[in-house]
Amino acid sequence: MTDAEPELAETARHIFAGPIQFLKSAPGLEYLPGAAVPEVAFAGRSNVGKSSLLNALTGRNSLARTSNTPGRTQELNFFDVGEPLLFRLVDMPGYGFAKAPRDVVKRWRFLINDFLRGRAVLKRTLVLVDSRHGLKDVDREIMKMLDDAAVSYRLVLTKADKIKPTELAEMQDRTAEEARKRPAAHPEIIATSSETGQGIADLRAAVIEAIG
Repeated sequence: MTDAEPELAETARHIFAGPIQFLKSAPGLEYLPGAAVPEVAFAGRSNVGKSSLLNALTGRNSLARTSNTPGRTQELNFFDVGEPLLFRLVDMPGYGFAKAPRDVVKRWRFLINDFLRGRAVLKRTLVLVDSRHGLKDVDREIMKMLDDAAVSYRLVLTKADKIKPTELAEMQDRTAEEARKRPAAHPEIIATSSETGQGIADLRAAVIEAIG
């Protein structure tokens, strides 16, 4: 660990212990809040545990909605961090949910693609990947969208407590190997668990680092 990392981790801990509140949901680009501060977005398959991880990240039990029904988040959800406002977290619509109607999937795809290409304050997207299953084709599709839009992104493994440590290490290595082949991907992979808190401090620091 470098000398700067403990300081970054402490700064991140302090910020995420402060005010965080839901701002609004945006079903279309016309509903986006003003581009006033840096933003960090969270993307992932509908059952990857995105809402649970956002709650763990912010230390709130119900900031982001959780549901046993994958695909519940169908809009861009914005959360204000800090008072005065420092940056925003963006919960993007889950993707890859097979039971969603085709027109709904198409609408999600257009919304995500337009947001990625048109949001100048978007500093980084965190792409969440289930550590038990690894990267799927639907994950690679969003990675390609991010590469094409020249949006920096980082892969984050979720549910790390659900597999053995040796399997997790192997999954991190395989995921990192694929990330290194992508032009806009950060090469280092963070493994997290919303249940045990594993990797949450690192994830907080990564968010703060991303906004500069």
